Amino acid sequence: MEPAGPPRVAPSADVSDQAVIGDGGSIWHLAQVREHAVLGQGCVVGRGAYIGEGVRMGRHCKVQNYALVYEPAVLGDGVFIGPAVTLTNDHFPRAVNPDGTLKSAEDWEPVGVTIEEGASIGARAVCVAPVRIGAWATVAAGAVVTRDVPAHALVAGVPARRVGWVGRAGHPLQPAEPSPQGAPRWTCPVTGTVYEESDNTIREVSH
Repeated sequence: MEPAGPPRVAPSADVSDQAVIGDGGSIWHLAQVREHAVLGQGCVVGRGAYIGEGVRMGRHCKVQNYALVYEPAVLGDGVFIGPAVTLTNDHFPRAVNPDGTLKSAEDWEPVGVTIEEGASIGARAVCVAPVRIGAWATVAAGAVVTRDVPAHALVAGVPARRVGWVGRAGHPLQPAEPSPQGAPRWTCPVTGTVYEESDNTIREVSH
């Protein structure tokens, strides 16, 4: 069932009149949603979180307290952003130009983080743009992501590296009998879904 009714916005939140907030959404205390941001139905933005100008979020995303989602980030449906996560937007950050003058908006070009459907970013993780997080992947708490993450990958560390695979339920997958062709297979302990490893990612082969 889709969320019904207009979004709920806390009195202390700062939501631009030029932002679009989908039905059933919640914007909590002290959060800021900038101009031209577009949030799909049922999105939740926690206390003190920041959603940058022009950021696009799909349906049913959750951005937890004090997370920083800088433009031009793009989040697919069902993305989870943990507390105090940072999605950066400047590959070569400087406060000033080579001549010492303060940089203005015209002096640099923002680059974004793209997070595909169902992926989760753990608390205090940092995604250093430009990177793409694949669908249903999980970034462990405190990780620093500096390269693209395959779909369903579980990554951890500084810099983040793959340490396993995860299914749609978010739990680490367990080894299963290989395919008749010898390809590695994995099983979700929650749903029983079987996944097969191929081309640096995995795909569902049974439910």
